[in-house]
Amino acid sequence: MSTLIEAEHLKKYFQTPRGTLHAVDDVSFKIEEGTTMGLVGESGCGKSTLGRVLIHLHESTGGKILFEGQDITHLNKKGLNDLRDKAQIIFQDPYSSVDPRMSVSDIIKEPLILSKKYTKEQITEEANRIMDLVGVENRLRNSYPHELDGGRRQRVCIARALALNPKFIVCDEPVSALDVSIQAQVLNLLMDLQEQLNLTYLFVTHDLSVVQHISDHISVMYLGQMVETCKTSELFENQLHPYSKALLSAILSANIHNKKDRILLHGEIVSPIDPKPGCRFAARCQYATEKCNQPVELTEVTPGHCVACHRVREINDL
Repeated sequence: MSTLIEAEHLKKYFQTPRGTLHAVDDVSFKIEEGTTMGLVGESGCGKSTLGRVLIHLHESTGGKILFEGQDITHLNKKGLNDLRDKAQIIFQDPYSSVDPRMSVSDIIKEPLILSKKYTKEQITEEANRIMDLVGVENRLRNSYPHELDGGRRQRVCIARALALNPKFIVCDEPVSALDVSIQAQVLNLLMDLQEQLNLTYLFVTHDLSVVQHISDHISVMYLGQMVETCKTSELFENQLHPYSKALLSAILSANIHNKKDRILLHGEIVSPIDPKPGCRFAARCQYATEKCNQPVELTEVTPGHCVACHRVREINDL
């Protein structure tokens, strides 16, 4: 299986009146073609920013992005247009991410028109084909976003993302704004589309139950940095980083007889503005020592399981 997209020491900083905000700070990973990488963490940890940097909705501050082995870190206008054919995004809010004055058909046709690669007849045929593919009824083609429920609106957004036949899609919390029953339908649709079209996903979410259902690998982010990455099944069976342990302990269980010990985090969250060297989770970690004030890197602890923690072997008796 070949690597479709790769990040090497990727950084994205924002300048604020108080200093430099390290939204994404020295992040490296690979996503294999046809697979899904789940990206989880608290709100504000940099998940969505990372996804947007990968497809150039934000320009990176440092590091390198590779797509199919080609360096796409810095692109000119033509290179950016070519990337739009290969990489797209599904936004969190299906209402605010579309033009309320455009019909469903026009929303799906827009990327086809902008690409200037199709005739009028081909644009209509493609739009109808994609609507069928995502399960949007033909009777809704002249409807407007405010006339649709959340699930149908998100299907329209998925159709728009698929219009140019991309290989890679950033799913930025695509089901968090939907009812639970509709979430399941949209997740199953995304998985079916992945199988049919050999799509590759970066699935950004804060819902661990959702990411367990859809992803092949999971990366856990904390304040702009990866703290743990491994196969999905491995993370849910054997978390090694203290933050991952606390995160998964918060998942509610449907079995009332299976009581879980919730790990409560104490201490202040470190500011992402000009952070000091060392582990950013140390201020909230019960295992922190002076050693944790030293810089820490994501290191392979067991085969395929990487953790950024100085004391990971002591904590887990490895």
